[in-house]
Amino acid sequence: MNYYEKTIKEERKYTGNIINVDKVTVVLPNGRQSTRDVVRHPGASVILPITNDGKIIMVEQFRKPCEMISLELPAGKLDAGEPPEVCAKRELHEETGYIAGKITKVLTIHSTPGFSDEVLHMFVATDLVEKKACPDEEEFISCKLYEISDLISMIEKGDITDAKTIIGIFLADRIKKGENKLS
Repeated sequence: MNYYEKTIKEERKYTGNIINVDKVTVVLPNGRQSTRDVVRHPGASVILPITNDGKIIMVEQFRKPCEMISLELPAGKLDAGEPPEVCAKRELHEETGYIAGKITKVLTIHSTPGFSDEVLHMFVATDLVEKKACPDEEEFISCKLYEISDLISMIEKGDITDAKTIIGIFLADRIKKGENKLS
């Protein structure tokens, strides 16, 4: 079966600081028309920073949409025209103070394909050198190093719920066990 939906009309319903929302009219595979609400996002880079002794650098910050403090991998939105690797290096330094000697792209993630076009580019950062963090003016964030086994326990207990972070932690576990090689 052909699952393709042909777009016949797009209408901007909301323009925001980070996202836009479009109402998209499509023709379904059966010939009928329907509408889709689509969140437009410029994309982001996610960084899995692994120290020489195998610890993961995590960031903690308040997330208003969830009304909670969230423990996450460092990440940030792509600036207009910015390559994902450049964004990853910038965000790692801004949020954690670390600079990566080596950075390797490992995954592309569609965060919520049911309603958003956001693409997350995940990088593993190694050969880390600690400098001074320089978060954005409106960013209140702290970072801390964790053992992978402790992070997996936190996922299992429901203390870590951020999807990109869960993916990254399980990937870090595979890397540590030699099941996933970095190029």
